[in-house]
Amino acid sequence: MACLPYIALKIAWVSGSRIGIPDGSMLLDDRATTAVSNILSVPMDAAVAVLALLLTQAWGRCVPGWLLLTPMWAATGLLAPIMTGYPLQLLVGVLTRADSGGAAGASSPPFLDGWVFAVVYGGFIVQGLALGTLAVRYAARRWGHLWQGRMRDREPGGNGVRATALVSSLVCLGTALPHVLWASGSTGGLPHERIIDRTSDYYVLEGVIALFAVLATVGTLLLLSRRPTTARIPVAVPVAMVWIGSAATGCWSAWMLLSALVPNGQDRGAAWVLTLIYAVAMAAGCALVISLRSLLPQRSAP
Repeated sequence: MACLPYIALKIAWVSGSRIGIPDGSMLLDDRATTAVSNILSVPMDAAVAVLALLLTQAWGRCVPGWLLLTPMWAATGLLAPIMTGYPLQLLVGVLTRADSGGAAGASSPPFLDGWVFAVVYGGFIVQGLALGTLAVRYAARRWGHLWQGRMRDREPGGNGVRATALVSSLVCLGTALPHVLWASGSTGGLPHERIIDRTSDYYVLEGVIALFAVLATVGTLLLLSRRPTTARIPVAVPVAMVWIGSAATGCWSAWMLLSALVPNGQDRGAAWVLTLIYAVAMAAGCALVISLRSLLPQRSAP
């Protein structure tokens, strides 16, 4: 049910409706590009229903692990920033309006009507909570033996895997830097169109993406650590940190990479800077989640 509002709006927009789209919105500037993006995003949300079936039906346990883990990781990466960022954006928006006496901060026409974000992102949060609960229960039954116990019980992978994970985590941490700078007000590497359209929502989201990159890095370093101070930490803690952090970094960057590659008249020099940053972050996130399995304790299923 949480998927229906998003799918219904997308279908309406593809059909030519302007519901929720205010006058002056950039969505009205290039109808063809908007229609293509809407058509492509509908199957993504519809796939949530298929994923829910796989996680709840008995035959779902017969599906190859990689075929299930890949969409689970992608869903985590696309939903986690929204589930974290949207409530923070609402809070910051309330505080900002209170400090400015209710003055609006937007310098250009709104992208969508405010109620659209409430309906769509509210649905995404419900999806994330439901899928997250189902995924944890499913994973505990099928792969729970891999992250049982404490860090001292591990038999980590070889030097090659550890080196790959370390390099990937440091690269991932490096990709947090531009997001921190943008969240702090820097305009370096940003196209002119994005600079003039920045609001408090933009700054919050950039900060959230940076935090997910840091989360992935810290989780990886914990899994690589052999210090006595980390011996009592449950293995599940750094595993969750790497899973969520790498997914948010890799998948959100992949989504933004697609946006940066769409020709919309923006400064191509600045767009290539974004393309490079997003491509590196996407690769680092993918490398981290691939190396995660080899960093887990080497146990057989009970």
